[in-house]
Amino acid sequence: MKTTIDIPDDALREVIRHTGAATKREAVVTAIQEYNRRKRLAKVARHFGTLKGFMTRDELQHLRRDR
Repeated sequence: MKTTIDIPDDALREVIRHTGAATKREAVVTAIQEYNRRKRLAKVARHFGTLKGFMTRDELQHLRRDR
């Protein structure tokens, strides 16, 4: 979809720097995709909640050492 928008230069430069995009379009598309991915992950996390009782990082490392 073609859209004309006014994006602040400093914000766009920062997105280009973070994404390594070669073009402004690529930077904007990447930023939109990343935003959508994070929103989907947050929705999944809210749905499943926390993993109380799941092994801790130390327990996992101990388990890996014992193999």
